[in-house]
Amino acid sequence: MDSSRRAVIVGAGAATLAAPLGAARAQDTRTDPASDYRTARDLAAALHTRQVSAVELIDRAIARIEAHDGAINAVVVRDFERARTAAADADRALAAGDRRPLLGVPITVKEAFNVAGLPTTWGIPGTEHARAAEDAVAVRRLKAAGAVVIGKTNVPLMLYDWQAYNAIYGTTSNPWDLARTPGGSSGGAAAALAAGYVSLEFGSDIAGSLRAPASFCGVFGHKPTHDLVPMRGCVPPGAPSLSVGVEVDLAVVGPMARSAGDLALALDITAGPDDADAIGYRLALPAPRHAALSDFRVLVIDQHPLLPTSNVVRAALDKIADGLRKAGCTVAATSPLLPDLAFVGRTYTQLFMAFAGADLPGDAYRKMRDAAATLPSGDQSLATLRLRGAVISHAQWIWLDRVRAGIADQWRRLFGELDVLLCPVMPTPAFVHDHGDMAARRISVDGNAVPYADQSMWPSVATLTGLPATVMPIGRSDDGLPIGMQIIGPHLEDRTTIAFAELVERELGGFVAPPLKK
Repeated sequence: MDSSRRAVIVGAGAATLAAPLGAARAQDTRTDPASDYRTARDLAAALHTRQVSAVELIDRAIARIEAHDGAINAVVVRDFERARTAAADADRALAAGDRRPLLGVPITVKEAFNVAGLPTTWGIPGTEHARAAEDAVAVRRLKAAGAVVIGKTNVPLMLYDWQAYNAIYGTTSNPWDLARTPGGSSGGAAAALAAGYVSLEFGSDIAGSLRAPASFCGVFGHKPTHDLVPMRGCVPPGAPSLSVGVEVDLAVVGPMARSAGDLALALDITAGPDDADAIGYRLALPAPRHAALSDFRVLVIDQHPLLPTSNVVRAALDKIADGLRKAGCTVAATSPLLPDLAFVGRTYTQLFMAFAGADLPGDAYRKMRDAAATLPSGDQSLATLRLRGAVISHAQWIWLDRVRAGIADQWRRLFGELDVLLCPVMPTPAFVHDHGDMAARRISVDGNAVPYADQSMWPSVATLTGLPATVMPIGRSDDGLPIGMQIIGPHLEDRTTIAFAELVERELGGFVAPPLKK
């Protein structure tokens, strides 16, 4: 690259850092060569054609983090010097003709993933000085594609919250409103994307942990079909990272970005069987069901029987439904094939709590077991099911797993008639930071106080049976907060939900940059 072109790019970057970011239209933030909001695909293309160097991109990302992250606190583990070295190596590889899909592109990853040489704490005090010996599988695959990891992003303690704060790294704030949560547990990831630090991130999800942050921060996220992307190396500090992947019930890991196209790129890079399984298995995901938006058959739902949903979220979804009708989609508001969402939510709650309660200390387990035994047998409230689920027997878990199999069959029948289901991600836009006792927390849904933990109901729709769910931004509330929707699709048809998101993004709009101030 000649010196004048380098000066223009570097100068434009400095000017962007010095000025507040306007809420430009989505397409403007992606195509402007001076923008910090270009997609990973656009950055890779610019690197391949030598319009910019990997070192320049790394330096620009670092400068933006240093300018803005004092207030946001998203990138809490920084690896800038190693990133600069890796970027220089990428530039040499690019000069030699290497065209790996992410070669030289800066990324961050959720703190929960092992990155060789960096701490993995999950927010647990006392673990911050131990260093991971090897990369998580997803991180290794991203690096093999040429991505340069510049740091790790913040999480709540043990990844157990729709916020992102802990005693080690402090609180991450939403770039749209610093008084509010960016979501959790992949809150730092979503905040880093919305703030324009990087174009690609990787998170994890079991109760909306990447979907809620994507919705709250106005970015894209994809919860893959269960076990599609190996989870090995996304483990608590000190836990063994086994040489062969171990399937974890309900939980997944997946990409986050500012465009649907980048989700597709990252999924192609990271999906597929891990290690020993790869000897006998190969990934062969089906192509998207349709190439045109008008060919899609869509079911849109905006009410959940166990959770009130705010009018502003429902209005945003209704507006998208109208836009889809005008674009020629077949849009339905009901289907006799839709599984009973109350049944789904109650089943999920017990299986999730069985997962969460597996590591309870003996005394805590016995106390919860004794408390559960005193509850009325007919009580099916979510609070009661959470307590019971944490201490269920293996026989009870097997029975619930069989129930889950029946629900999965219902979904197969539904997706024989329809292509995607659209629904809310969370009942409200991002809420104000609340670090009080979790059991006592409440969220306000149009003035009604709702138990904090009940927010898992919309995420449970896809999580219980391991369905793919793509999240994309669809609008903003009256006070400017992003609102997202879930695009849920058939088992292993991840490319269909992502393709649908990309078509909606082109037709109806996608990411918009928050009005950050330096």
